[in-house]
Amino acid sequence: MKNKGRSYYLIPYYLWIALFVIAPVLLVIYYSLFDLDGHLTLDNYVNFFTPVYLKMTLTSFWYAFLITAFSLLVAYPAAYLLTRTKHKQLWLLLIILPTWINLLLKTYAFIGIFGTFGPINNFFDLLGIGEQQILFTGFSFVFVSVYIFIPFMILPIYSALEDLNLSLLDAARDLGASGWTTFRRVIFPLTISGVRAGCMAVFIPALSLFMITRLIAGNRVITLGTAIEQHFLVTQDWGMGSTVAVFLIAIMALFMIITGGSRKGVRNEK
Repeated sequence: MKNKGRSYYLIPYYLWIALFVIAPVLLVIYYSLFDLDGHLTLDNYVNFFTPVYLKMTLTSFWYAFLITAFSLLVAYPAAYLLTRTKHKQLWLLLIILPTWINLLLKTYAFIGIFGTFGPINNFFDLLGIGEQQILFTGFSFVFVSVYIFIPFMILPIYSALEDLNLSLLDAARDLGASGWTTFRRVIFPLTISGVRAGCMAVFIPALSLFMITRLIAGNRVITLGTAIEQHFLVTQDWGMGSTVAVFLIAIMALFMIITGGSRKGVRNEK
């Protein structure tokens, strides 16, 4: 009876999953089966494997990898220093605070910063370098994306570092391990769960970016997210846009399954 009573509490959860996860995915799959004229077809799936869309897929993976890698390189030292500083809660608040600001506002702020008459180009003029094209480049796209996603990388790593048993670090030092060896053999392996969670929190949404791609990178960077936006809002080819979305959802699901499988493998080894 108790188990039956508990199952009733899960009804809202199952309804939420059905209405806002399963139903939208099924609707996207349904639209992907129609061409521009509304005829039932599988041509959209065939067209996805043409060089144009395969190149977009590789570009999306490449930039998502760069954004995740640079976020990790900045976030891990920042999270480590955060655990060693005073007033941790204040610093955490300052890290979280930018996530409260609307994404579009932050993007437009960087348009002004990187623009022709922005502070960066003014600084270059003072140095005698001259005006540089910073906007509408791959560099500006990665830089702004890393800035936006970095709090989502710092927080899980910080949580993992906070749970670290400090006596293990003392034991490593007593055994003569150097700082680098301690980090490589003790700290990083024991915080890999936080690294994995942070990478998932950054890599998966980075695959489907479109607004930052359009405003910061212009037409220099074309990803799957940009293709979906174009098909739905410009060409009105909802079938092809839905097909790209289906493959993007499948890629994200596969990535989550792989990372989840590797996490189980680590637990089994322990």
